[in-house]
Order: sequence, then structure tokens, then C-alpha cells
Amino acid sequence: MNRGALVVFGTRPEAIKLMPVIGALRKARIATTLVATGQHRELLDQVLSLFGETVAVDLQVMSECQSLSTLTAKVLEGVTDVIARTKPALVIVHGDTTTAMAASLAAFYSGTILAHVESGLRTFDLDHPWPEEFNRVTIDSLANYLFAPSETAAANLRATPGLRGQVYVTGNTGIDAVLQMAQRIDERPELQRALASRYAMIHPHKKLVLVTAHRRESFGEGLRRICAALELIARRDDVKILFPMHLNPNTREPVVSALSGLPSVHLIEPTDYAQMVFLMRRAHLILTDSGGIQEEAPAFGIPTLVMRDVTERPEAIATGVAKLVGTDPETICNAVDALIDDAELYRATARPVFPYGDGTAARKIARILQEEVQL
Repeated sequence: MNRGALVVFGTRPEAIKLMPVIGALRKARIATTLVATGQHRELLDQVLSLFGETVAVDLQVMSECQSLSTLTAKVLEGVTDVIARTKPALVIVHGDTTTAMAASLAAFYSGTILAHVESGLRTFDLDHPWPEEFNRVTIDSLANYLFAPSETAAANLRATPGLRGQVYVTGNTGIDAVLQMAQRIDERPELQRALASRYAMIHPHKKLVLVTAHRRESFGEGLRRICAALELIARRDDVKILFPMHLNPNTREPVVSALSGLPSVHLIEPTDYAQMVFLMRRAHLILTDSGGIQEEAPAFGIPTLVMRDVTERPEAIATGVAKLVGTDPETICNAVDALIDDAELYRATARPVFPYGDGTAARKIARILQEEVQL
């Protein structure tokens, strides 16, 4: 019988933010079993390799063009089977993915203690982001231990009627991960040289605009509007746009169609985590619909324009380093122009802030679980 922790993840962002937790659990000599659903397996392998981890169980749930209901059913059945075979003391999930939601349901059905890392984030609109807002609300309603990244997130949880779990403010493990990776790059000159060589297209005298866009809510018209904004920004002669494309064809195909061939736009394959941290630190500003980058970029003082209408991470917006701009092309372009053309505004915006903790969240989580759960 394994009385340790079963850690379940499916996407690269989940894995990145759980790696510090896994490391802290291992340092505390807590048996830790990694389960991958394979939701984004190619991207997931990059993270596992960087952190020197391997999965004990790969559920391999992905198939082409499957529905969310099919994915949910596969993860629910697969994780339920793993719990029945390994009998862990608790299941740990992260964030708001379909993997996290379905694995949480499996733990609940199995009567297994559930810990939710990065709990309490809210937009209070189930349609935005979709389906992530539903997922996180569902997970939080089932979890026994809720690790909130901020006081705001904790307040959201405490205001929830009938909450069954215990709430702890730990900071965000994503800050642990990004600071660890930045330190690794800084301490390894050979890695710095390899990264600089790989991205030699970054012009030393032009402003690097780093772009990420992949969320389901951006599919279709939203992504077309984002691409229209990038076409306008690319007309500036003082910028280079670097866009690591997601593997999902719903993202990749419209981006390639709209932006390939523009001399100021570089469409590249997905980066690994070290590459993304390197690029974030080199960027003049970032355009994103990602949740994780809203947390990471402020720690490096990189102005970040969030191409969404609402965000579950208001702390970053409150600092002024991040700003909501939606997907309207004119609004995005005006915000980019202001940051590039107004040196005083840029200096006021480009400052390191840490609304999501000091990089010790994983150690706090491991200590709490060690004290509270019989592991």
C-alpha cells in the first residue's frame, strides 16, 4: 500500500507549477507517485526532462478532436483505477484544467484526501475563461486542502458557502519554478550561450514583443482579432515579434495563415521552459492570454498586456505591471504603442513585483501536508 501522495497532471503549465511541490515532497521523504494523463504529452516531456522527473503512470488519454466530455470520462476512469491500485493517502492536483477537475472527482468518489494547489482564483463568470472557471470552482468544492496563491484567492474561498476544505495562503508555486529556472540559467554560461544562439533572430536594437495565445476562449474570432493586432504592430520598424505557437491546430492554423511571411514576425515551435524563461527576461513587453505568464512576468518586471476581457489574477493587474486589453486590435495596438513610445510610462510599468509570493510556496505546502496528513 502506498500511503504517499499521488500527483496528477496533464499539461505543461500544471507540470511546471507542480515540479517544485514534487521536489519539496521528496526532500521531506514523502513517497510521491507521478501520474500523467498525457493531455499535452509532447510539451509535458520537455518539463519532465528539465526537472529530471519521470512519470510512474501515463494514462495516454489523448485522441484527435475528442470532446471535453470524452476527455473528462477518460481521466476520471483512469485516475480512479490508479487510486484503487495504489491506495495513496492523498491526491494532489493543480489549477483549472480538465485533468485536474476529473482527477479531483476521482479522488472524491474514492474517498481519498484531495489537495488543490493554486486554489481560489475566480472571475465569477463560468463562461470566461471557459471551461477553466467551472473546473476551478468544482475542484475547490471537493478539496480537503486548498493552497491559495494570495490573500485575494483565500478570501474568495472563505466567502464560498459550504466550503469543506482548509484554506492556506502559500504563494504561487509558479514563482518557485520561474525563479529556480532563472537561477539555473544565470549559473550555467553554456546554457546562456545555447539559448542566445537559438534565438539569434532577436535584434539587439529592436524591441522584442513576446506573444503567447492558446486558450479555448481565444479560438475563432478572438484569435483572428489578436492576429489582426499583431499585423498592425509588425508595421513598426523598431519591433520584433516572437510568437511560440501552440500545437493545437485551432491556434496554429489561423496564426500561420495570418502572420507567416511578415518580416517582423517570427513564428516558432513551442519552447521548453528554460527557453520561455530566457525569452521572457529578454522581452521588452509581453502579449498573452496565458494565466501563468501573468504571474511570472511581473516577477521579472516585464510589462504584460493580457489579451482577455477578464482575469482570475487581479493581483497582477493591481500592481500596474499587467493590464487587461481584451482582443480588440486597436486597443492592443494603442497599449503596445504607449509602452514603446512613452519612456516614462515604460519605466513606471517595468518593475519587478511579487504579488504571488517569494518562491517558498512549495516548501510551505509540503510542510502542511506532512503535518496534517498521515504520509
